[in-house]
Amino acid sequence: MKHQPLRTFGDFLQKTFPFKVQKISINAGFTCPNRDGTKGWGGCTYCNNQTFSPQYCATEKSVTEQLEEGICFFSRKYPQMKYLAYFQSYTNTYGSLESLLNRYNEALSYPDVVGLIIGTRPDCMPNELLDALSEIAKKFFVLIEYGVESTCNKTLEYINRGHTYEETVDAIDRTSKKGLMCGAHLILGLPGENREMILSHARKISELPLTTVKLHQLQLIRHTQMAKQFEENPEKFHLFSADEYIDLCIDFIELFNPEFVLERFVSQSPKELLIAPDWGLKNFEFTAKVDKRIAERETWQGRLFKTSLRA
Repeated sequence: MKHQPLRTFGDFLQKTFPFKVQKISINAGFTCPNRDGTKGWGGCTYCNNQTFSPQYCATEKSVTEQLEEGICFFSRKYPQMKYLAYFQSYTNTYGSLESLLNRYNEALSYPDVVGLIIGTRPDCMPNELLDALSEIAKKFFVLIEYGVESTCNKTLEYINRGHTYEETVDAIDRTSKKGLMCGAHLILGLPGENREMILSHARKISELPLTTVKLHQLQLIRHTQMAKQFEENPEKFHLFSADEYIDLCIDFIELFNPEFVLERFVSQSPKELLIAPDWGLKNFEFTAKVDKRIAERETWQGRLFKTSLRA
């Protein structure tokens, strides 16, 4: 029996929509309970939001203005393209229900926007918002993307995440029970996590009712608390070479639930902000190397997956 090497996000979108779709990132001006003093100050130790916000995502611009600029960029080349409004920066479910729904509905009312992807934290998803989102999902594509980062509470505490893995499990379970799709984001190689601990994340999240998963390597970013920690205690960090990380990713996906959609393996921070590791590879170049290595190892996503008792 021939196995599909990976379930990719591109394939998932092709099966979900009868047309091409593109994510448009939005910074809707939200903050985070880990920054405003509700849970803590300063945010997660690795976080510098400049690393993942496109230039058109400025908080002084409205949701409509950001969509207009983002869509203008793609529509010249792909006039038939449709779009997903990706609420990306900070915690996009952290606010009053009215203000949140106003922003989501503003995005959905923009021409050719066919759905929402909402990035958030597991400890910022009230049930009344889930109820409202489940109503939106009757007409539009809706994916809730949770920052999980690690399944180890000791690690979550060290990186000042401000929530536990148990809160992650609860949020994903509640979201799934409302009929909403869930995504999870994990960072591989956080301080103090050895190879076996990293692979245990694959086993644990495979028990959850997830649709998509994003992985990326630990990156040290300028002007973060983690950069300072690395300077003071470099022995606590293991920064992977590209080849080492490729093999780790493949070991990871072998343990992975074969039903999950894998959106990405790596993230690319702006060169002026990145301290390390600098592999000199674009995302598509890295993915090509992973595909080649999967073929060489004659393996596939879920090869070592075992259905758990919880699942």
